[in-house]
Amino acid sequence: MSVQDDLAAVKRCLEDLVRTVGQLERSVGAEGTHPAPTTGRAESVVTIPDTPYDSGLWTDTDDEGLGARDRHAP
Repeated sequence: MSVQDDLAAVKRCLEDLVRTVGQLERSVGAEGTHPAPTTGRAESVVTIPDTPYDSGLWTDTDDEGLGARDRHAP
């Protein structure tokens, strides 16, 4: 493709995007009121304890990026 063909293809894609966004805005606007966007912190906060996890939970897992405990890299 030539540069002109590439530019024409990009222009068509951009026009399609603008048309699609316009349709989306109209369909959302037709639904009525919108909930206010949430800002700030999450409503429920999960506290993570400082105590170590039970090592029994990790007996059949690999160390991420390091491989299995009983095998070595080639």
